[in-house]
Amino acid sequence: MNKLRVLVACEFSGIVRDSFIAKGHDAISCDLLPTEKPGPHFQGDCRFDVIAGNWDLIIAHPPCQYLAVSGARWWKEKQREQKKAIDFFMWFTNIPCEKVCIENPIGIMSTLYRKPDQIIQPWMFGHGETKATCLWLKGLPKLVPTNIVEGREHRIHRMAPGPDRARERSRTYSGIAAAMANQWGNL
Repeated sequence: MNKLRVLVACEFSGIVRDSFIAKGHDAISCDLLPTEKPGPHFQGDCRFDVIAGNWDLIIAHPPCQYLAVSGARWWKEKQREQKKAIDFFMWFTNIPCEKVCIENPIGIMSTLYRKPDQIIQPWMFGHGETKATCLWLKGLPKLVPTNIVEGREHRIHRMAPGPDRARERSRTYSGIAAAMANQWGNL
C-alpha cells in the first residue's frame, strides 16, 4: 500500500481524517473551525492556506447551508450567500488533484454543476439512519456499501433547532469515513 497525502477540506470533526490516519496515511483536516479531536488540523481557509500542497486525494465537504434542498425555501432571500456557496463548491471541481471527492446533500449543485456520481446513505455503511449524501467523484470509484443494516431513522431530518444543529448535521458517519479510507486509501 502506498502512503497517501490526504486533505479533508471543511471538516472540523476529524472523523474522515482519522479514518485515513488509522490506515497509515498522512491526512490533515482543514476548516474555519477548530478541530474537535486532537490530530493534524489546519484552522483556516483551505483555498489560501493548505491547498498548495501536493495532495494525492482531496475529500471536500463544502458548507451546504445555501445549497441543500432542505433550505430551498430561503434561497430567494439568500442569493448573495448562495452565490458564494456555489462558487466555493465549484472551486473544488477545478482543484489540480487527480483524486477528488466533493460531498454534499441533495441540492442545487445537481442542476448547476452536474448530477452526482453516487448518492449514498448511512444505512449502507452500518448506521440505521437516512441522510442522502451526494458524491461527485474525480479519479475515484464509487463507494461499495460495506454493512447494509435495517432501520431507516430520520434523525438528521428531525433534529431540533438549536445552536449546535448545523455542526451535528454536518458530521460524516464513521462507517462512511471508514469505507472511504478502506476503499480509496488502497488505490
